[in-house]
Amino acid sequence: MRILVVEDNPHLGSLLVERLAIHGFSCELAADLNSACAFLSDATFDLVVLDLGLPDGDGLAWLQANRGKATLPPMLILTARNGLEDRVAGLDAGADDYLVKPFDVDELLARMRALMRRPGLRTHPALVVGRLKLEMATRSASIEGVPLDLSRRESDLLELLMRKAGTLVTRQYLAETLYAGATGFSPNALDAVVSRLRRKIDAAGGGGLLHTVRGIGYLLRAVGS
Repeated sequence: MRILVVEDNPHLGSLLVERLAIHGFSCELAADLNSACAFLSDATFDLVVLDLGLPDGDGLAWLQANRGKATLPPMLILTARNGLEDRVAGLDAGADDYLVKPFDVDELLARMRALMRRPGLRTHPALVVGRLKLEMATRSASIEGVPLDLSRRESDLLELLMRKAGTLVTRQYLAETLYAGATGFSPNALDAVVSRLRRKIDAAGGGGLLHTVRGIGYLLRAVGS
């Protein structure tokens, strides 16, 4: 499951991401609402853990303004605002659950699992570019039914390229998105992931889908488009 944690306290945010990763969740950390919006526009998440007091705005107002969007995942508010009126306001604004700081990680995990078991709460659309298809629920990709055996990093790269299909995606953007927070990152790492992804696409009959613009970036487009 892919989780977006929106938390401006760097220590708490990093600790939370680390603990969730131990329990098998794939996590991204956003320190403010602008970063959260960028993550949500570029990738699909199963759940958002949302703080309310953020540097660039109030999480509650943001939730009220965005809750009607069909692509917005379930929201679990995690905040120090502990009054009954605060909880009511959060749930009325569209939150799917509300947990007060300080909290127990085991309780947070239990609430997350409960949310993701709710029928009809989430939708997992597929991304399609020509004959290439990526199922968001399973992270499985295929070309006209021929499966691509992708690693997590390869799947994330493919998603980024498919979401911007027909558009040149710069190396800088891909590196900053795929390796956010990673230490010791080498540009060769991105080249290696692209190379592996291209080989798998080509082997499945998708030759001509993934293009390289040398020194600038990559372009994914349906053959003939």
